[in-house]
Amino acid sequence: MTAASLSLAAALSEVGADIDRRLDQFLAIPEDPRADLYRAMRHAAIGGGKRLRPLLVFATGRLFNVDRDAVGRAGAAIECIHVYSLIHDDLPAMDDDDMRRGKPTVHKAFDEATAILAGDSLHALAFEILADPNTHPDPFVRSELVLDLARAAGPAGMAGGQAMDLEAEKSTFDLPTVTRLQALKTGALIACSVEAGAILGKVPPEGRTGLRGYARDVGLAFQIADDILDVEGDEAAVGKKLGKDEGAGKETFLSLLGLDRAREQARMLVDQAIEHLHAFGPEADLLRDIARFTLERDR
Repeated sequence: MTAASLSLAAALSEVGADIDRRLDQFLAIPEDPRADLYRAMRHAAIGGGKRLRPLLVFATGRLFNVDRDAVGRAGAAIECIHVYSLIHDDLPAMDDDDMRRGKPTVHKAFDEATAILAGDSLHALAFEILADPNTHPDPFVRSELVLDLARAAGPAGMAGGQAMDLEAEKSTFDLPTVTRLQALKTGALIACSVEAGAILGKVPPEGRTGLRGYARDVGLAFQIADDILDVEGDEAAVGKKLGKDEGAGKETFLSLLGLDRAREQARMLVDQAIEHLHAFGPEADLLRDIARFTLERDR
């Protein structure tokens, strides 16, 4: 392994352990009839997953010397939104999946009603964390974090992308439409993760242009890599059923571009993402490693 990959592996391990510790504290099981709801939230949120989004908050926050606890809390909040989306996406009314992160989906491990409530509760918890003064003493910073995450999670972001994804089963999408779909469904929350680190660092919006370009390109490269994994990946490593998009007749980057062109496009996007960081020195190496990791991962 290279020094860079060792650094990335250490960061993934550190951030993953930090997020699990925080979620363990936030989701302590009460001794009352809500216990199964909390167990369902813990089942989905603790253990497993790449923790890519919290890692991006960590890596960006490090550029601006952001307090480590603030970065961890913001990363946990964004991870709560990501996990809520996975719980709901797996429901029979949407993607109808039985496995996620190598274990039964929440509606299989518990039931559909509990899964819906677990997703709803994680969604609410995310904004509770960000609005708490413990995340940042400046109320303007907290309100900007809340606003940015709300936009990324709603109809102009992740939920809108999921609506387009459901429509894709009934319609034929061209490449610009698939790109827009994935920029919303996957890219919006990735962009929010990068933005959060800069917001915590009190970087003005006009100072975030390069970081936004980086996040946009990493998000699309990540999704192309996902499409390739959906065809070539190992279900045991990925932790969920593969080949579902092709089975549902959905257009993807892979179906529209072909394997070789899709790989080439993903590599180009990673190169572009790294170029967007040209104003930063070695302090941005973790962000550069994360961009490369989007193509190298097996899950």
